[in-house]
Amino acid sequence: MKKIILVLNLVLMVSGCATWSTSDVVRTPGSAQFTLKETIPENIKITTQDITNRPYTKLGDISVTVNKTTVFHSDPTEEKIDEALREEAAELGANAVILVKYGEVKVTGMSWGSRDGSGKAVKFNE
Repeated sequence: MKKIILVLNLVLMVSGCATWSTSDVVRTPGSAQFTLKETIPENIKITTQDITNRPYTKLGDISVTVNKTTVFHSDPTEEKIDEALREEAAELGANAVILVKYGEVKVTGMSWGSRDGSGKAVKFNE
């Protein structure tokens, strides 16, 4: 019995605060079709609004899903969604993700809790 309790505690400790995510990029008609230099994720602006004071080129629509690994972890937050959107946008060379939308937390067959986010990756015209 002590061994079972020890193994269960070890499994809980190893699982830690793990989350995992998936993402997708959809290039829409009129979006940039060239490859850009990857940017630093921390420098990417995230906003639920459009940016009207700077001209930009749309690179594509991006969407992410952030999942929690076990029932004991906290639900995915908007900050986790922003982090995943920044990572995806950085690979495209984006400066910002605009018109960001956050989904509700839901339990799925693959996760104890998942949350979707989406937006448009844009590159500012220099």
